[in-house]
Amino acid sequence: MKVVIVGGVAGGMSAATRLRRLDESAEIVVFERGEHVSFANCGLPYYVGGAIENRDSLLLQTPKSLFDRFRLDVKTNHDVRSIDRENRRVVVLDLTTGFEHTEEYDSLILAGGAQTRDDISGTGIPVRTLRTIDDVDFITAELSVAGPGARVVVIGGGFIGLEAVENLVRRGLNVTLVHRGAHPLSPLDPEMAAPVLDTLTAQGVDVRTRTTVTRLTPHGVRLDDGSEIAATLVVDASGVRPDTRLAAAAGLTIGAAGGIAVDAFQRTNDPSIYAVGDAAEKVDAIGGVATLVTLAGLANRHGRSAADAICGVSELPSTPAFGTAIVGVFDLTVALTGWSERRLLDAGRPHRVVHTHPLSHAGYYPGAEQMAVKLLIDAETDLILGAQIVGLDGVDKRIDVIATAMAGGLTASALSRLELAYAPQYGSAKDAVNLAGYVADNLATGATRNIQWHELAEARSAGAILVDVRSAGEFDRGGIPGAINLPLDEIRDRVGELPDAPLIVHCQVGQRGHTAARLLAQLGKDVQNLDGGFKTWEAGAYSTQPADNTAAAPIVAVTDEKEPDYAAQ
Repeated sequence: MKVVIVGGVAGGMSAATRLRRLDESAEIVVFERGEHVSFANCGLPYYVGGAIENRDSLLLQTPKSLFDRFRLDVKTNHDVRSIDRENRRVVVLDLTTGFEHTEEYDSLILAGGAQTRDDISGTGIPVRTLRTIDDVDFITAELSVAGPGARVVVIGGGFIGLEAVENLVRRGLNVTLVHRGAHPLSPLDPEMAAPVLDTLTAQGVDVRTRTTVTRLTPHGVRLDDGSEIAATLVVDASGVRPDTRLAAAAGLTIGAAGGIAVDAFQRTNDPSIYAVGDAAEKVDAIGGVATLVTLAGLANRHGRSAADAICGVSELPSTPAFGTAIVGVFDLTVALTGWSERRLLDAGRPHRVVHTHPLSHAGYYPGAEQMAVKLLIDAETDLILGAQIVGLDGVDKRIDVIATAMAGGLTASALSRLELAYAPQYGSAKDAVNLAGYVADNLATGATRNIQWHELAEARSAGAILVDVRSAGEFDRGGIPGAINLPLDEIRDRVGELPDAPLIVHCQVGQRGHTAARLLAQLGKDVQNLDGGFKTWEAGAYSTQPADNTAAAPIVAVTDEKEPDYAAQ
């Protein structure tokens, strides 16, 4: 059996090494357009910033090491130009010598990845992506000449763009981030993105949202708002699209999402050709439709699946994708999985939302940091549709627990019953995941009703009265305009002061609001709790205000509660 693989990084190399482990007699040939194979592309920004000091540590394997261990015939600087499906062969160009030849195959795996979007018009300062070893070699050479204090423009506030921003700042450069959307990390909902904006601003990053780069100039870039930014280098992280050129030219089906259409075993419409990685479509675990997910973990997993299918050793289909991802933004960690609230609203899918602000570990143990947790829940089944978590510590393990729960089909309420490891320095007796589950269970059983921060204005316009149940001191330090202050501990004695109208109560993060809502409901009031409290409302208001790129940071309102008592949840 002879297998030809196009692309020698994550998906392609996972397929190649799995094939060898399954079949020692197979002939395996890998063609890679670039100079390097099996390199750690996720580590590239951190080499630019100096966190990874040794460039060679990014080169996980070489053609020689892959031959010595796996007997793989890996050819770098080779571009596969076309596929002859009828005769099962590919045309390959040696980019070093210019020699073109054909290579026959029994099975072909396309793992060519993604391609960058259209080049920016104009001429002037250099522009590079941050996707290859060649990119980082060029960028580090340019920055060494420019020296500390030079200005760099990063286009695109996605995962790679933010990693680039952080590492360029750590290198001592002045950085401007230009992002098309209303806030960086567009998959986040607005209120969850507020800490990202705050962190970037605190680190001195010039953040330009709702704008794009229209052209290069000899001294920088011009934006679509007419402004110009001086710079010595542009890092283009504006996004990629599936590289389907080879597949499309060969008549392979390109799916509705824009990637190569594959079945559950990574086969294309040609049973001898498979596709994995960024160019191949995945099945969305929430919607059940084709989608594009450019994550290394999925590329590796699907490369293995293709190898299994070729060797006939597994009948397990590729699992659908939740899109679980995480990124560091200086000291902040941002993680997400599944669908956002905006996506659920756009799809018209009934859902419930839970916001909590738990501590990373027990509050009485030093170093506890507050997180923001958002859970999206199917209104009919109580299944988890998505989650977003932002914080300084403890984010990674919580998103992994929730993603695992989603894969296992657990309901949101079932999170309250998970038995998770506890010691004061690692968590709380009621872990952050458990707390989200308690709130979800209250919503599912009707023990409480909540309203979202973005629904508040409409509800008040319709006659609802907003009641701030925090202490008088907290209220004086900052609150939602127009709210009535009636501290939780005084409600029983002063309930007669409240008007006969629908009530919306809120506290700092939601727990006291829940207690107040339960109390007022039993006293005969029509009441809802503002989900996530003042902290969530404030974050949402901050991140959705009109962009003038000079917006003030959100109010940091101090709470009188040393550690929220979630026992009542």
